[in-house]
Amino acid sequence: MAKILNLQEEEHLVNMIGDNSITQAIFNYYPQCPKPDHVLGLKAHTDGSIITVNFADALGLQLLKNGVWYNVPIVPNALVMNIGDIMEILSNGFFKSLVHRVVTNAEKERLSLVLVYSLDLETELEPVSEMVDDKRPARYMKIKLNDYMEKYHDTYATGTLAIEGVKI
Repeated sequence: MAKILNLQEEEHLVNMIGDNSITQAIFNYYPQCPKPDHVLGLKAHTDGSIITVNFADALGLQLLKNGVWYNVPIVPNALVMNIGDIMEILSNGFFKSLVHRVVTNAEKERLSLVLVYSLDLETELEPVSEMVDDKRPARYMKIKLNDYMEKYHDTYATGTLAIEGVKI
């Protein structure tokens, strides 16, 4: 990703991950649902991470694009990678944290394993300096990750997006 961003130091993003960085493994079980139009598996949100890796065995993950929900296809033994809010901030908006949700499935149960990769909660989040110049000013305010995560959880509860609250 650093190479795509043309960062001078290709290990810059990797070097941000330190001893106090956070990795979460989340197992989700969604039983078969005879009325999937009446039950939502997980409401619309972005991920408050650098990157999230998802492995699932049945349809249910959907992405929002231009106001339309699209199913993410299941490819056997494949992983789905989601860009998180942290990466959107670090890349100054070059990479986007996508709004997604999980819906229940009428035909079969759904199991997923989600790996969420984040930074030390004391990290000061802001766009990488090489991503900011006169033509592309900073699009996100500086904020400590711990404060951002508090905002993230508050906004998740209300159905809004934390990333919108840190845009300049």
